[in-house]
Amino acid sequence: MLKFNPRNISKGFIITAIIIIILLLFWNSKTFLDRLHKVERDNMEVWAQSQKSFISENRNDYLELNLLIHTSYNHIPMITVDQNNKITLKANIPEKIVSNGKLLNEYLEGLKKENPPIKIKITDNNVHYLYYGASPILTKLKYYPIAIVVVVLLLGGVVYSFFTTSKISEQNKLWAGMAKETAHQIGTPLSSLVGWTEILMVENVNPDYIQEMKKDINRLQVITERFSKIGSAPKLEHLDIVRETQDAFDYLSSRYSKLIDFSIRLPEQQINVALNRQLYSWTIENLVKNGIDAMKGKGALSIRVFEEKQYVKIQVIDTGSGILKRNYNTVFEPGYTTKTRGWGLGLSLAKRIVEEYHNGHIKVKASEKGRGTTFQISLEKVTI
Repeated sequence: MLKFNPRNISKGFIITAIIIIILLLFWNSKTFLDRLHKVERDNMEVWAQSQKSFISENRNDYLELNLLIHTSYNHIPMITVDQNNKITLKANIPEKIVSNGKLLNEYLEGLKKENPPIKIKITDNNVHYLYYGASPILTKLKYYPIAIVVVVLLLGGVVYSFFTTSKISEQNKLWAGMAKETAHQIGTPLSSLVGWTEILMVENVNPDYIQEMKKDINRLQVITERFSKIGSAPKLEHLDIVRETQDAFDYLSSRYSKLIDFSIRLPEQQINVALNRQLYSWTIENLVKNGIDAMKGKGALSIRVFEEKQYVKIQVIDTGSGILKRNYNTVFEPGYTTKTRGWGLGLSLAKRIVEEYHNGHIKVKASEKGRGTTFQISLEKVTI
């Protein structure tokens, strides 16, 4: 099962989008400035010709000025109509529109909505009206504020994502350091306890007492090993998920109140997955504890294992208070808890173990308020 980090994907997408938009802005800016430069040059040429016509008495200069004015404004779409609304002139309009009468009339109606017409009085009885639209320069300029806002928002998203990721990274390092230090601190007295049990055996203390002490010492050793693995890549082995689930179930079911009705349903055949035994049992323990807390210490809790073509599914089902659908993903966030005590790390830790260390997937499969919740783990099978 390939595992993608949505945070990295979204960050990469945002950065790519920013680069593309910035390049487009630069390209449009250059095109816009080149076009504006040409418009200014054309205007200056018109002004120069008008100056010449003003000074000169030659009629040809007036004709040349009119021709220059007509040819200079080749970027603004325009249509003139007479008093009967009949088109008398059209300029700077796409050929496919000009050649189609229906499209041309629709285009004219669009120009009428864009700008008020300019009245051209030729004679008292002959009045024309000029309708015009936005030039390409003005059209591009309209979208510049939108593009700038999009770039600012995307940059803000990258900055926010960067600081959030940095903060999470720092928190992860802190938790990993605390976990390793805890494992180290527990290790010293644990070694002493092992030695004391050996002394008690020599002193002929009741073997049942010593056996129970050994169980608790073994348990502490498992906990120490779990904490020592946080923050480092754990070693995965090809193990039978059915047997590992059964072992975790046997340990947990024997240590909780009889008010909890435990049950388990397992396949008869062996199913191998790449697994770290200590971390997997820790995950099952966290899910079971979460279910028992949700049931307030009384109810039914079951574990089911079933295989599909490529994956094996492990479900932990409780009859607790349930989870609202909008919180299906929130429950896996660090610090999320509905209890007055606790740090809300159990489900977050389970998600990290399953998805980051075992390349699997964990989710709330189903939940109903007041009826219970089903958590599901998916792991890829391996062939030995």
